[in-house]
Amino acid sequence: MDPISTAHGVAGLLTDAADRWPDRTAITETGTGVALTWRQLDQAAHAQARRLVSDGVQPGDRVVLRLPTSADFAVALFGVLRAGGIAVPLSPQAPAPELARLLEHSGAQFVVQRDDFELPDGVTGLPPRSSGEGDPVELGRTGEDIAVISYTSGTTGPPRGVLLSHRALLANLTQLSQVDGAIERHDRVLVSIPLFHVYGLGPGLLLATAAGAALVLSERFEARRTLADCAEHRVTLIAGVPAMYGEFAALDRDELGRGLATVRRMTSGAAPLHPKVLAAIREATGLDVYEGYGLTECAPVVTSTLVTGYPKPGSVGRPLPGIELRLVDSDGTAEDVPLDPDEVDDVFEAAGGTGLVSIRGANLFSGYWPDGTFGPDADGWFRTGDVGYLDSDGDLHLVDRANDLIIVNGFNVFPHEVEEVISQLPEVAEVAVVGVLDERSGEAVKAVVVPATGAALSEQQVVDQCVANLAGYKVPHTVEFAETLPHSATGKLRRLKLR
Repeated sequence: MDPISTAHGVAGLLTDAADRWPDRTAITETGTGVALTWRQLDQAAHAQARRLVSDGVQPGDRVVLRLPTSADFAVALFGVLRAGGIAVPLSPQAPAPELARLLEHSGAQFVVQRDDFELPDGVTGLPPRSSGEGDPVELGRTGEDIAVISYTSGTTGPPRGVLLSHRALLANLTQLSQVDGAIERHDRVLVSIPLFHVYGLGPGLLLATAAGAALVLSERFEARRTLADCAEHRVTLIAGVPAMYGEFAALDRDELGRGLATVRRMTSGAAPLHPKVLAAIREATGLDVYEGYGLTECAPVVTSTLVTGYPKPGSVGRPLPGIELRLVDSDGTAEDVPLDPDEVDDVFEAAGGTGLVSIRGANLFSGYWPDGTFGPDADGWFRTGDVGYLDSDGDLHLVDRANDLIIVNGFNVFPHEVEEVISQLPEVAEVAVVGVLDERSGEAVKAVVVPATGAALSEQQVVDQCVANLAGYKVPHTVEFAETLPHSATGKLRRLKLR
């Protein structure tokens, strides 16, 4: 992949693509027949920018994009950036009260949307496409100017607006492009994760635009229909999340193999992939799924098993080129010595073996809206809320979110460890572990289990499985059964709702 130009900011990615590959297909929507070349996408985005300027959008104004994964989203995003605005992507399914709160918090006075969803007083609704009447516009802002405010999913509290500059977004694209085989111009990239989420926006839409790769956009993921889309459009790359691959793995092996016959690479992020899922997909297709780790604050990708070129179950790989990573304790002191798994029986019990993941790189955000607070420190490091350890190869393994830590009688319990043990039961489709208040121990472990279809499973079976594999204080005090678990738009478990 050629070097990525940063001279004209994120909007310049589309300009370059239209100049270099004007007649190549840029975007195809599955199910609608909509298809745009890079020239057509460029012209539509410029017309939208003219319309936005005509309607009063000023440089630095926040413009909400309330659109599904579609060509309309791409047109609106590049249009806002060319008009000098700041894009604020939000879920088109967000209920009215949530949308109102985020509009108020962001200060956005413009919303680009397909429907006639009623907006609060003082907020103007605009269509996703325009004929472009209005004053001409130049390319938008660059460098440290903010391009996108991406609201986090709020898994551990109220959503926060992450300030992503042109510099940060372009830096992460450059870092990704330096990984061998991450993307090539001839690729056809399936994106069915939401474009309003930074994972779909950056490694999906923006990376494909930078490479000149064709995007195959699907508004919704349905395993069998998506397989048919992959075959019809001869998809070569899939950017996915664990829930997608879990549904793939549940299908007939021959059916899965036929649907993914043209695919050369699959990547997954947002949450860990179960080894059973990895094995099922490898058996059906001969392909591995490469896992990675990222945060909205990192624009978003930090590590990937693509860096080493081989997947390692349980690991999210190594940092992308240009990103530094270290483990620190709660006061910020570095713990740089990798953990040797041969020296410890239980990594979760290893004193000093785990630490908070801390990151430094040009892809880091500029703090939180509105005043840029709680961004990287004076030395450029951003300490995440994720707990992990480095194995003897230097690969990162995530243990849990620091805020999800359960403390039972002073002993630390990482939910992911308990979930791993429970999920080994074949009768378990999904499980979540959270801490609940307990008068005797301060907190107690609670497991919420989704049984596999048709499976008979008792609370005692779950407890017995934990007793056989875990220390006593880690064994769930209560076990509940549910039909589903709450997830974010990209499939990340939302433990806060379970507490």
